[in-house]
Amino acid sequence: MELEFLGGAREVGRSALLVDDTLLIDYGLLAGEPPRYPVRDPEPEAVVVSHGHLDHVGAVPALLKGDRRPPVHWTPPTGELARTLAEDTLKLHGNSPLCPFSAEHVARLGEAERRHGYGDPFLVAGGVAAGGYEVTLFPAGHIPGSAHVLVDDGETRLLYTGDFHTDDQRLVAGTTARPDADVVVCESTYSDVDHEPRAAVEDGFAESVETTLWEGGTVVVPAFAIGRTQELLLVCEAHDIPCYVDGMGKEVTRMLRRHPEFVRDADALRRATSHARFVTGRDGQRKRIADQNAAIVTTSGMLSGGPAMTYVPAVRSNPTNKVTLTGYQVEGTPGRNLLETGSAEIDGRVMTVAARVEGYDFSAHADREGLRSFLDAYPDARVLVNHGDRCAAFAEELRADGFAASAPEIGEQIVV
Repeated sequence: MELEFLGGAREVGRSALLVDDTLLIDYGLLAGEPPRYPVRDPEPEAVVVSHGHLDHVGAVPALLKGDRRPPVHWTPPTGELARTLAEDTLKLHGNSPLCPFSAEHVARLGEAERRHGYGDPFLVAGGVAAGGYEVTLFPAGHIPGSAHVLVDDGETRLLYTGDFHTDDQRLVAGTTARPDADVVVCESTYSDVDHEPRAAVEDGFAESVETTLWEGGTVVVPAFAIGRTQELLLVCEAHDIPCYVDGMGKEVTRMLRRHPEFVRDADALRRATSHARFVTGRDGQRKRIADQNAAIVTTSGMLSGGPAMTYVPAVRSNPTNKVTLTGYQVEGTPGRNLLETGSAEIDGRVMTVAARVEGYDFSAHADREGLRSFLDAYPDARVLVNHGDRCAAFAEELRADGFAASAPEIGEQIVV
């Protein structure tokens, strides 16, 4: 096999791995101003997508230009999330040359997509006998529908981990899949971090929110729409915290209810959905809700847009109120600035926030221990580290422990 890293190498974002110039695994974008895409526009015979986050699926419609119709393989939740994210990208950048696809290309996904469950092998590019591949998806424990991708060409077995978590979350169970592989392309987002036990994070968050509500305040909970919003609704229901939900997370929550086999506890998600109050109005209603004695789970998770642009200004002047950031805050984002300085640019205005600001690590990625425990199943495999800010350092640590590990660079081609 020849692997070409078109994105996601030594960085987090725009993941794209091309196998033999034939099979493309993921095709994401790196959000920002401007957004960044994989380093070249391939013409694969087939596409497999690991999961429905923007940095892995965000540019897939661009593969369907002209008369190109490569089949796009994914799980059912990933297919639905891909459409949701593509439509959101069109709203943000659709009239800009920075957007590489149109509504027409998004519509073509229905023609190109092929949906698969976990553990069911399928053939791509004609299958092994025709020089193609057998592909199998395994649950990755990251978000509903997320998958490890195993590619077998009859000689080499390549495991692309995608994003994964080895510990249980309320929404999805941690991965236990360890299929045999000769080569492992492994994510490394938190390779230098030890997550606090999830139960302790959850208890600390719940206690903090309950204290603020008891004091008469409001808690704004910025959260990623996919995965994190639903996790926090489950936490709020479990601790009987009154909550609203707003933003894209509403649509995603409803969609996941239609795919109960891809969540850990469908009954719990149903209860959490019933427990939360879904915001249906616009800014006038949102400003009234901001005076409520409740938690408000809302996009965006890094305060870069969405209904949070209404809620944070509405609660910022009262020190009884609170803003709880629940995911990683990329350097330079309003969320990161708020966490570090107590002020942030919200809707074009720099605002000082008197409300208390806290951060909680509800990560859906494996930490250092989780990554190592996963790779312990592959002592004889070649390990290619990607999807991280310190890929080279992690690869060096793995080599010191006897792994055949390296960290490819963007655009690098490697024969395995």
